[in-house]
Amino acid sequence: MKNFNLSAIALRNKTLVLYFMLVFMLAGAITFGKLGQKEDPEFTFRLMIVRAIWPGATADEMQNQVLDKIERKLQETPYLKSVRSFAKPGESLSFIEVRGDTPPKEVADIWYKVRRNVGDIRHTLPEGVQGPFFNDEFGDTFGSIYAFTGKGYSMEELRKYADRSRQEILGIPAVKKVEMIGIQPETIYVDLSSSKLATLGIDPQLVASVLTRQNGVQPAGFIEEGMDRLNLRVSGSLTSVDSVANTPLTVAGRTLRLGDIATVHRGYQNPKTYEFQYQGQPGIALAVAMAKGGDVIKLGESLQQTLAHISQQLPLGVEVHQVSNQPLVVQNAVHEFMKSLGEAVAIVLVVSFVALGLREGIVVALSIPLVLAMTFVGMYIFDIDLQRISLGALIIALGLLVDDAIIAVEMMAAKLEQGYDRITAATFAYTATAFPMLTGTLITVAGFLPVGLAKSAAGEYTFSIFAVVGIALVISWIVAVIFTPYLGYKLLPERKANDHHADVYQKPFYRRFRVLLAWCLTHRKTVISITLLIFVASIMGFKYVPKQFFPSSNRLELMVDLWLPEGSSQTATEQQARLLQEHLKNNPHIENVTAYIGQGSPRFYLPLNQELFSANYAQLMIMTKSLEDREALLAQLNELFEKRMPAVRGRAIRLENGPPVGYPVQFRINGPDENKVRRIAYQIASIMRANPNTRHVNLDINGQAKILNIKVDQDKARALGVSTAGVSQTLNMMLAGETLSHYREGDQSIDIVARLDKQESPDTARLADLPISTASGKTVPLSQIASVTLGYEEGTIWRRNRIPEISVRADIADGLQAPDVSDQIEPKLRELEKTLPAGYKIDLGGSKESSGESQDSIAAVMPLMLFAVVTLLMLQLRSFSRMFLVLLTAPLGLIGVTLVLLVFQQPFGFVANLGVIALAGMIMRNSVILVDQIEHDIHEGMAPWTAIIESTVRRFRPIMLTALAAILAMIPLTHSIFWGPMAYAIMGGLLVATILTLLFLPALYAVWFRVKPVPAV
Repeated sequence: MKNFNLSAIALRNKTLVLYFMLVFMLAGAITFGKLGQKEDPEFTFRLMIVRAIWPGATADEMQNQVLDKIERKLQETPYLKSVRSFAKPGESLSFIEVRGDTPPKEVADIWYKVRRNVGDIRHTLPEGVQGPFFNDEFGDTFGSIYAFTGKGYSMEELRKYADRSRQEILGIPAVKKVEMIGIQPETIYVDLSSSKLATLGIDPQLVASVLTRQNGVQPAGFIEEGMDRLNLRVSGSLTSVDSVANTPLTVAGRTLRLGDIATVHRGYQNPKTYEFQYQGQPGIALAVAMAKGGDVIKLGESLQQTLAHISQQLPLGVEVHQVSNQPLVVQNAVHEFMKSLGEAVAIVLVVSFVALGLREGIVVALSIPLVLAMTFVGMYIFDIDLQRISLGALIIALGLLVDDAIIAVEMMAAKLEQGYDRITAATFAYTATAFPMLTGTLITVAGFLPVGLAKSAAGEYTFSIFAVVGIALVISWIVAVIFTPYLGYKLLPERKANDHHADVYQKPFYRRFRVLLAWCLTHRKTVISITLLIFVASIMGFKYVPKQFFPSSNRLELMVDLWLPEGSSQTATEQQARLLQEHLKNNPHIENVTAYIGQGSPRFYLPLNQELFSANYAQLMIMTKSLEDREALLAQLNELFEKRMPAVRGRAIRLENGPPVGYPVQFRINGPDENKVRRIAYQIASIMRANPNTRHVNLDINGQAKILNIKVDQDKARALGVSTAGVSQTLNMMLAGETLSHYREGDQSIDIVARLDKQESPDTARLADLPISTASGKTVPLSQIASVTLGYEEGTIWRRNRIPEISVRADIADGLQAPDVSDQIEPKLRELEKTLPAGYKIDLGGSKESSGESQDSIAAVMPLMLFAVVTLLMLQLRSFSRMFLVLLTAPLGLIGVTLVLLVFQQPFGFVANLGVIALAGMIMRNSVILVDQIEHDIHEGMAPWTAIIESTVRRFRPIMLTALAAILAMIPLTHSIFWGPMAYAIMGGLLVATILTLLFLPALYAVWFRVKPVPAV
């Protein structure tokens, strides 16, 4: 093994090396075209929703009789992080979240167990409870959304056209599912006349029973005759609106038509449940989700062709509009990153040509596409798509992947200048630096280990940084020891004996650098002390660097939330949504406006924080024309909500990056008593409003809702043969409407709903006059057996792990970061917490909590990273002293990180933190190469003092060149909102650390090993 030399083997098999170069280049070009393209990397949503419905129940009844039983079973879930639930009148919703360290492959099995466990207790829920219903596909992303609108067309007609289109789109292989949004179910209404019911003494429940019997599907038997079986079919089921109106009723011996006592007509469900509007027009939306592993660009092309074909088949007046176009977003993002990648390649090439010369630069230039091509093959093998993270990782890797090639070429060129022949010069780098280079490369890869192994949503989201950089760096070493020597042999000329200098390092620059190094070694304690003081100052200054979790997205959409007070009708919500759309009409900043009323938008991009099921909620997605338009419109909307729309709580925000967080600043109060929790929550809200940097402070409860209490006099009711349930049923049928049966038409099942004629619908004052049927068949007004009073009840009750909880949330002023604002508020809340009764506590939420969880997941992997780095150092240096010497240089990058982030006012977030961790590996890589060179020269018989200086001189150019290549390659990323802070951190940290490696490390080595100056001769 001692004489084993990969570079020499490569040069003995030049034709084979050339063959593999061509093969890898071709394979890279082919696989690049086959790599999937997405906006964001896939990550597992560790969240499931369990919903239960109990019509007529109060929020307290839902909480105690339904939600509590469900939550008890949910708490048995493996890997459980929390069960967060709310109860509201007639409905409960539980968000069950498992921990970030839950293996993705086990999540599906966990959701199966949840279904099974909750199913086991379904029989214990009260009669009339619907569900529980489960949604474990909460993370599906509907990247392409199309709006179907048509003036003069009914919603049912639009539904039919959209449904046909849905079937055609489902035929596209890459489509996983297509959901229809905004469907308004048709209904056949039986509007009853209260005066006729009272006059004829008809119980409304009689109508229900007659329609049910008339329209029921029952077997009528069969007759076997000879070889045939003849099934009997009995006519009379409801087949039209007229057949419903002609349904016979027998009352007191008389037979009447239903149409004699009621108006029967066909319409749409009212009130609406979930409405979709495009540019103010009601419509139907088709939301398309891509299958796992698909290519969003190719899917976009297929959808474009399919929709063009569909549009040709639609009648005049029905229009299809694209609401969300993720393929275009991805296409633009890939184009921008490829442009940045091209800029980074150009920068690295300029560095190589200027610093190394034309021929040497060409060798490095040829190694770049070779490494990238092989990296694309690796990405294809490991199923890594082109998306936001992997594309950024390619640019990060680009600044690092030329390091080994530069070192190999620089050493080969130096040896050629010293008179070596091409083969000896080309193979010398392997014997001298191959293993230090490999160690340094693996140390750099190990620096990204916390990214790759962090068990959290953020870690999973950013995993491809580790994967892509790791693949690229390992391949770069292989290229440097096999293909680069071949290229150098072919391109670099030999020097004649009289053409070379005895020592190429005796040029004026190197002589001046020797003087500087000698001064640093002579004043070693001063150099070390100054470095330590600067390092301490950087740690102290770091607290002034703005903090963040993930930056906002650069997508052009603005998301607008509209919340009305608890108990508001969907009609009121729709009016406010229309009012806002009127305000925005003809706004020059806007491309289009889409409104979702009663629920939020489907998840059209992965980090969307989705809102579910609320009659008092509407969400508008506003597509602006540019980033400048987005920012101008955001300012206009904030002013609009403050001055012209006082009836709603409006919130306009940019879209997020990274795992969804919601409001950036959040604090939660929980404790055993709901009323005390509510009072404390209002105190927290006051403290948060007092901070000048918060905006839109609110609670996740919307206050109490108005109700009408119907207090039944039980004695009078019993005397008349009226039950409480009967009163509730009658009132529900007359006011809200009751589904009596179903009218079957094609593949549709249309509800037949009985209710009081809208012209007779009572207001609060006339409610007491509604007729209630008695046991004798007569009717009495409601006021004869009950009193009606106005009251209030809780609209929404939130719990976490079965303990009452309220979240207090806020946005922040522009230009600030959420963790910084949370840090300003938290001390005051901790003071408040000290005054709270036992059992009540205030928890941190929002960006600060999510960031903390992600940082903890990284910290958990840091010991493994440290072990890997230390092991690699020991394998290379085989000395505890030298190992610790290299480790001490790792934190030096923090000096430059702090300085650059403060100067350029860049925030320090999760992605920047990953860069700083990886930076330590880059720094130690250079330190390993320098220390190994010093040890090598000492073993060759050179005096330690001289070895330190000469080794640093010889390593100066490759170390500076590789650092400059990495630093300058980051320049295109500085313009990115997402990658900018990380780019600045690496650039500043690596520049300062590289200078210190060349000055501080020699001084530290001299102190560590007590190296004495060489006496002057």
